[in-house]
Amino acid sequence: MQMADFPFVGHTEYISNAFGGKNALMLMVSDSLRIGLVTNHLPLKNVAESITREKVLKKILVMSETLKIDFNLERPTIAVLGLNPHAGDEGAIGQEELEYIRPAIEDAKAKGVMAFGPFPADGFFGSGQYHKFDGILAMYHDQGLAPFKALSFGAGVNYTAGLSIVRTSPDHGTAYDIAGKGEADERSFIQALYLSVEVVRNRNEYLEMHANSLERRKQKALESETGEDEILEEVIPED
Repeated sequence: MQMADFPFVGHTEYISNAFGGKNALMLMVSDSLRIGLVTNHLPLKNVAESITREKVLKKILVMSETLKIDFNLERPTIAVLGLNPHAGDEGAIGQEELEYIRPAIEDAKAKGVMAFGPFPADGFFGSGQYHKFDGILAMYHDQGLAPFKALSFGAGVNYTAGLSIVRTSPDHGTAYDIAGKGEADERSFIQALYLSVEVVRNRNEYLEMHANSLERRKQKALESETGEDEILEEVIPED
């Protein structure tokens, strides 16, 4: 793909661009984990300079909306990981947590999002804290995918959140080296299909529920303005 001058580093970036997902979120999903990424396929040397308060906040907000609408979680809790070892140790091992990540978490809280952190990534997974949260936001690719694949490889799904369409894929990539050999594990592919169906169902239910809620609010507003009797007369006119 690179030899053919394909301008994207992966299919997540290509699909996000094709469907206008400027704030799309790469989200790895399994029965026990949902891990999103602030930066995707980026060289490690470029990660720190790509972490900004605005970007972290946008990813938190996309994850929150996705967990509500696509995963049917009413008030999702989100853990945000730090970038540096020990989450910067209050500035002793880097400033990104103090300057960008923690302020972004506070901004998200001000918007009503239940976001917490930043947590040191090693202790967060080692102590099992990940069980306490509905979603986890990692700063870079391997920080999120290494623990995800260690805990869920073969049963996970790569989901692109924040798009107008529903897009899932297996968690393991293309596996060209074993293509056609009958060795591939089909579990992740099957889970990707199941998740796409579940997300479509959840989205439809959410839209239907909130559409009805909007109609109810309009009805109440109308009742307060004209009185219930007048409304009934309009709906059921006398013969």
